[in-house]
Amino acid sequence: MVKRESIFQKLLIYLCLLLVLIVTMVPLVWIISASLKSNNQIFVYPIEWIPRHPKWSNYSTVWQKLPLLTYVRNSAKLTICVTLIQLFTCSFAAYGFAKCRFKGRDRLFILYIATMAIPWQSYMVAQYVMMSKLHLVNSHLSYILLKCFSPFGVFLMRQFYKDIPDELLEAARIDGLSEFGIYRRIMLPLSKPALATLTIFTVVNTWNDYMGPYIYLTSNELKTLQIGIKSFVGQYSTEYGYIMAATLLSLIPITVVYIAFQRFFIEGIATSGIKG
Repeated sequence: MVKRESIFQKLLIYLCLLLVLIVTMVPLVWIISASLKSNNQIFVYPIEWIPRHPKWSNYSTVWQKLPLLTYVRNSAKLTICVTLIQLFTCSFAAYGFAKCRFKGRDRLFILYIATMAIPWQSYMVAQYVMMSKLHLVNSHLSYILLKCFSPFGVFLMRQFYKDIPDELLEAARIDGLSEFGIYRRIMLPLSKPALATLTIFTVVNTWNDYMGPYIYLTSNELKTLQIGIKSFVGQYSTEYGYIMAATLLSLIPITVVYIAFQRFFIEGIATSGIKG
């Protein structure tokens, strides 16, 4: 009887997981299907999931109608720069909040993390005015500077650092290692899973960001891929087939990054305190 109940529970779990998988994959399948159709075929009801005459030319036309390579290069530049900077700033700040004792440390950490609750829309005008006065508007540097720090990244790394024994650090201090030396030689090598997790979050957020580049980048040669895709939205018509094809192309780098860091990502989530 107990064995039957166990089998039934497992079957129910698998059915729930299958349902979640279907709900998650349906939009992606629809995008793939729409990317192979013309505009007048995309919104036909009932949905034709497998096009009778796939329009593969959508993918080549995207490259012809837009300077897509320039947009991809700009997105890659911003993503790489922001990710590398955040990996350093977040991990270094997290080391201070987790392992360095100073007056008001915990209060300062809570105050810093509380900034995550402030909507970006409430201070984006102030940021723009600041960048404008520094004459950095319409440059990649303005976007990179504003993305140098991440409260979420500091929180993620701090939760991981808290699990590293203090005795290990005390032994390093006795041996004459400086705080920066401890951070570079001990903390960073031990925090690869957390760094991989932060890398994935930062890459996805930066690569898919639309509003930030849209506000600070006006020149066409500086625009990112997400802004470039919007070029297919006209005043009187929208090229949905081209949009879906370009969207699928934009998913390739994100997929590659996730596959490369998947093993570390799962381990980092399990050990960083971000659990359901």
